[in-house]
Parts: sequence; C-alpha cells; structure tokens
Amino acid sequence: MTDIISSLADFIASKILKQPGRAISPDEPLISSGLIDSFSLMDVALFVEDAYGVRIEDTELNADTFDNLTQLAVLIESRRS
Repeated sequence: MTDIISSLADFIASKILKQPGRAISPDEPLISSGLIDSFSLMDVALFVEDAYGVRIEDTELNADTFDNLTQLAVLIESRRS
C-alpha cells in the first residue's frame, strides 16, 4: 500500500499542484483543506482508474472517500482484490 500512496503523492504534487518536490503525507487532508479542488479531484480519479485499473464511481468523488492518500489507497486495494 505504501507504493500506491507514494505514486498518488507524486502524481498530485507534480501534475495537480505543479510542485514536484512537495511532500504529501498519507493522512494530509486533500479536499477538506482545499489542497485540491473538485476539478483536480476528477484528474486524480482518472489517474487512479488508468494506473490501477479500478473504477471510481461519481458518487465516490468526495471528501469521505478521497480526503487523504490513505483512504484512497484503501479503496484501490479493496477494488484490486
């Protein structure tokens, strides 16, 4: 799961935030803190679907599912098994 978290953090830092050197901790709030917005959330969902072959439902694009990297990694792992 740490590989998934690392990959997600790298994607968000470089592609969404345009700050490739920025560290994002696994439990750092992404949506509720305003770090990423709803448009960026869609980009993250598309990345997850492409990179991990899992489907993200539109109803899951919210802070309950996507607010930190750990939550997202757990969702990915549950869909992959």
